[in-house]
Amino acid sequence: MQKKRLVLCVTGASGAYYAKTFLEVALELDISLDCIFSENGKRVFAFETDQSFIEFKRSLEKIGVNFHEPSDLFSPLASGSVLSSYDGVVVLPCSVGTLGAVANGVVSNLIHRVCDVAIKEGVPLILGVREMPQNPIHLENMLKLQKMGVKAFVLSPGFYGKPKTLEDLYLFTVGKILDLLKIKHEIYKRWKKT
Repeated sequence: MQKKRLVLCVTGASGAYYAKTFLEVALELDISLDCIFSENGKRVFAFETDQSFIEFKRSLEKIGVNFHEPSDLFSPLASGSVLSSYDGVVVLPCSVGTLGAVANGVVSNLIHRVCDVAIKEGVPLILGVREMPQNPIHLENMLKLQKMGVKAFVLSPGFYGKPKTLEDLYLFTVGKILDLLKIKHEIYKRWKKT
């Protein structure tokens, strides 16, 4: 069976641990990853995790994770003929600025371009939006993308699995994203009547 290939885009919204957990789980599941961190995504990651982004990136590059600069519109990921071979694009966390750009076809960096290409090529696109509360513009942008087949949702972990740690909450959300991508896993407790 061919190895799954995903693109993970990380924006400057709060929620770096969602991205970190997604990376860790994807690697455990032997998923091939390409990552794009926005400049603010790099800063927020370092701030929220108390970890140097450069060191984090170097450790992942050593095990085969590919990183692309957000300003590099010459990246192979900007091409439909390349991106169409991927199994999905995940933006986690997704800022409302990125949400608005993607919903309205505005391309000013590689994250926007990859999302734009995913929509045109029919590659599954998932946006885990991190904002609360949402204003009508945010909600309209999410609805607009849902109508295009994009899965855009507010990050909202469930509690029916009786989480004991923050990691349990991150795993629930990452598990739901993997479910949307039809990737098998056992990282959270699924609902069942007791």
